[in-house]
Amino acid sequence: MPRAADLGIRIGFLEPGPTNSVLDVPGVGLGHATVHRDEPNPPQGRGRARTGVTVLVVAEDAFERLVPAGGAVLNGAGECTGFITASEWGSLETPVFLTSTLQVGRVYDAAVELMMERHPSVADDFTIPVVAECDDSYLNDARRMQVDRADVAAAWERALASRGSDSPPDEGSVGSGTGMSCLGFKGGIGADSRVTPEGRTVGVLLMTNFGDRRRLTVDGVPVGRLLPADPAPDPPPAGSCIGMVVTDAAVDGFGCSRLARRIGLGLARSGSVAYHGSGEIFLAASTGLRSDRDGTYEGAASVSGRALDPLFEAVVEASEEAVLNSMLASPTVVGRDDHRREGLPPDEVVRLLRDHRRLT
Repeated sequence: MPRAADLGIRIGFLEPGPTNSVLDVPGVGLGHATVHRDEPNPPQGRGRARTGVTVLVVAEDAFERLVPAGGAVLNGAGECTGFITASEWGSLETPVFLTSTLQVGRVYDAAVELMMERHPSVADDFTIPVVAECDDSYLNDARRMQVDRADVAAAWERALASRGSDSPPDEGSVGSGTGMSCLGFKGGIGADSRVTPEGRTVGVLLMTNFGDRRRLTVDGVPVGRLLPADPAPDPPPAGSCIGMVVTDAAVDGFGCSRLARRIGLGLARSGSVAYHGSGEIFLAASTGLRSDRDGTYEGAASVSGRALDPLFEAVVEASEEAVLNSMLASPTVVGRDDHRREGLPPDEVVRLLRDHRRLT
């Protein structure tokens, strides 16, 4: 499946990194475990599973050497464990785990067990894993717990193995994005990156599950209004989007909160209005500045104030393009009760952008 850049779509002005994804930030890894099964409806079986787990490793040694972090909420109809602690302490100590709404507990339990296996001192200290969710119950049968500990462990291992890759990660209908919908089409996992003029890399990861078709906008073109109407429209899901920024710039926790907030601007440019029932929850982390477990920084923040402006630009551009990547990478999916989400047709998008002279 093509990505936006493969189609000649160029969002913004900054250059992407080599893989145009979060993997461009050194030490960062992304892995998925996809659960796709077709069984009889409960109680006879587990129904149609279109779900999974996605794990973002910001730094493998984050528990010993904390990573500065901060968060922002555009609309709060969602859940992200560990968000309050990260915001209070301005740091992150675990990977970020993404899944569907009703499976947060299972993924949290598995994450704690796996953290204790990797870091025995967790039993004497404590940890609150970051587990965030979107509701995939339109396509996924949520009446059964579809993921288990093995899925979380597998996604984590794949994230570790992906570090340093020269290829972009899997996107679209994979891992936690398997059952997600976005702007009237199939959504899911999207990634993107930008490099600032100062040489700092910013990567963005999104799990997209928001919006309605008529508002879909691509590089300023109202694609959703110009595409043929859905012949059999279904009620859109309430929505949500989990967003994560990672940068190698030396930014402290407060600065990370400011970076995280800019994800919302990228979503707005794509067509989001953050509906009442939508949960847009964002985090950002910096691998360029570390601290011990008492919160004492090993260095000093070198990017703050107006020096954050290029990073803000990078977050907005990468977020807007990550939304598009999450849709272009997703084929049509049929799930629970034959509910259907069409994949965004790349040829039609290209035609409309060419008509508006927006292709490079």
